[in-house]
Amino acid sequence: MNPVPKFQRLAFFTRLLDAAPPAERYRLAAEQIVHAERFGYDVAWVAQHHFHEHEGGLPSPFVFLGHLAARTSRIRLGTGIVTLPLELPVRVAEDAIVLDLISGGRLELGVGNGGNPTAFAGFELDKEDRAGLYARNLVRLRGALAGEAIPGGDRLYPRHPDLVERIWQATFSVAGGARAGLAGDGLMLSRTQPRPDETPNATLAELQEPIIDAYLAALPQGRAPRIVGSRSVFVAESRAEALRLADIGLRTQARRFVERGFSIQGDTVADLIRAFDVHVGTPDDVIASLCADTTLLRCTDLAVQVHSVDPPHPLILRSIELVAQAVAPAFGWQPAYGRHAEAEVVV
Repeated sequence: MNPVPKFQRLAFFTRLLDAAPPAERYRLAAEQIVHAERFGYDVAWVAQHHFHEHEGGLPSPFVFLGHLAARTSRIRLGTGIVTLPLELPVRVAEDAIVLDLISGGRLELGVGNGGNPTAFAGFELDKEDRAGLYARNLVRLRGALAGEAIPGGDRLYPRHPDLVERIWQATFSVAGGARAGLAGDGLMLSRTQPRPDETPNATLAELQEPIIDAYLAALPQGRAPRIVGSRSVFVAESRAEALRLADIGLRTQARRFVERGFSIQGDTVADLIRAFDVHVGTPDDVIASLCADTTLLRCTDLAVQVHSVDPPHPLILRSIELVAQAVAPAFGWQPAYGRHAEAEVVV
């Protein structure tokens, strides 16, 4: 029998992609996160994207999470991620500190160098310097949070060095995993990632396990690992209904990929599920699918998102419930609070 992953925390992740105008997207995403809190989820992560509405609908994560801080009381609030090369690190530090204080210490600060390279032109930055910008800004962000003097000699007010211990780094690369480990930060693994040209059929585990290896090897002695594995998960009452919706959503995503010059192998819904690393179906289907993902054996956190299936809002809410009620408990997770913790819920 294959080993079963065990997760310390369960998270809901959203890129705010509901098929609606922007204000409605924000309302729906907020309702989804409030619903996740009701069912005991530990963390809510939101992604930052600039300009490209089909990639993500939120350019200002701290503003949105400030709104969520007022509507929730227990769920932790995470940036997954702040695109650090496009930001002033001092302003990121200031916003993060204020958000953490008004939320009662619930912020998880995820950063990365990702984002569509065309966004750099909008900020009058050179996309070819993305890695350098990220490295420099991360040093400045960490120093500002730790209370070090910033250029000019000032120090941040308010000061809140505890946040340094809650930085997470997202990466697609082995070098990025080593960088996160060396800093003692958390490691954020994506729900999917590009396949190298030389290994187009590589599994997600084959791509991400070397990243975890590098992270753990670089982690300072005595520092507990923090690894969140984000996965596309859509759970429904019926396998047929789940696959019908997956077929719609994944074909839309595939068309956009092809328009951007990428190729997709195969055209059946099973091909698309494999290409986009999606876990979809009934609770039993999804449990079996997640068990086959060996990367998750070393993750401390599981973050579920419905992208790129992107079903209607009521079915997202139901998927949130089914994950908490039936899927996550199969991996050793139990809610510390919320409706699912307070009373047995019939699935």
